Amino acid sequence: MKIMKQMPNTKIINPKILYYGFPVILLSTLNEDGTVNISPLSSSWVLGDCIILGIGLGGKAIENLEHHPECVINIPDPSLWENVEQLAPYTGKNPVPDFKKQIGFTFRKEKCDISCLTPIGSTTVIPTRIMECPIQIEAKVKHIRIPDYSTNFAIVETQTTQVHAHEEIIIDENHIDPNKWSPLIYNFRHYFGLGSNLGNNFRSEI
Repeated sequence: MKIMKQMPNTKIINPKILYYGFPVILLSTLNEDGTVNISPLSSSWVLGDCIILGIGLGGKAIENLEHHPECVINIPDPSLWENVEQLAPYTGKNPVPDFKKQIGFTFRKEKCDISCLTPIGSTTVIPTRIMECPIQIEAKVKHIRIPDYSTNFAIVETQTTQVHAHEEIIIDENHIDPNKWSPLIYNFRHYFGLGSNLGNNFRSEI
């Protein structure tokens, strides 16, 4: 006798945010005076060596990329969530834009000290990497587009120029071991790590 699985009921909702689970990144960009700004982001996706970033307008990150089209995409693991959160209420934009001031942002130029993170030199771009992040991706900006259907953010296309990884998460020279690596996930404005391994995709090489 076949047992039919009961389907869950659904309901139409109107959420204020749709951060339904994305890896957190810390974006290093170059300030006009040669110092480095760090911006926490949670909107990115990857195809091949291209990484697409969603960046809000009116902040320092997009301003820096327009003037110096290089960056480092630093990817923290769950152990760094408190460091990331220390950065959250600060902006490198001075004066602070009104819309950011209204939601509690304040200006902070030197962000490594407030977040207890360590800058380290890059090899193909000028902005520095963050030593504590297990994966650090140097990249050059190829295109910046502001969609006509929403003028609150930019879609930034970058191309990877160099990838750095902590030795303890590397397997077979050029692969990241998924059993040792876990990204920090931003899930409806809460921080999470990954759960246990459920299985492999048919294209998995390790």
